Amino acid sequence: MEYEKGYVYDLMDQGGPTDNREPYFKEAVDEMMRARTLCAKANAAMPDDPTYVAYLEELFGRELDDVRILTPFICDFGNRVTFGKGVFINHSAILSASGGIEFGDGVMTAPGLRIATINHDMNNRHTIYTYGKVTIKKNAWLGMNVTICPGVTIGEYAVVAAGAVVTKDVPDHAIVGGVPAKVIRYLDPNEQRE
Repeated sequence: MEYEKGYVYDLMDQGGPTDNREPYFKEAVDEMMRARTLCAKANAAMPDDPTYVAYLEELFGRELDDVRILTPFICDFGNRVTFGKGVFINHSAILSASGGIEFGDGVMTAPGLRIATINHDMNNRHTIYTYGKVTIKKNAWLGMNVTICPGVTIGEYAVVAAGAVVTKDVPDHAIVGGVPAKVIRYLDPNEQRE
């Protein structure tokens, strides 16, 4: 069967499933290899050598003059990540991005961020995958070693405490923490500053 270019990404956008044995999946494998190679090149540069940014710009297909990403950094699908303005991603982030990741304006992350947008079928776990886009809205702040699971939205101005595992959506202005993350309290939206 013939598949149009981008078919695998259409399936990912619909939540899957995809089957890694099907010919359409080669497009995803090619992107994973491209992304891993560019991340390896960026990570091989010294941290004070600004040329590493060029590899990340190639990875994401955009200039990063308004985004700062510290290495080491790993992302397997650069073509599935979008950034707003003023995003800061601290070192040691791992983005498993096949399902799509969207960072809103002003998002800030501490070291060790983990985002998953893919899951394995319970019965055919070696071949069948499902997906859920992760959206992190304006001015959210993610603490050290936060893990975000597929399909989660982090609300505007939300704070996710260090070590939290986020399995459900986080409301705007909420502070969440724990495993799984739960609302601890809410920030006063009238006190929010840019």
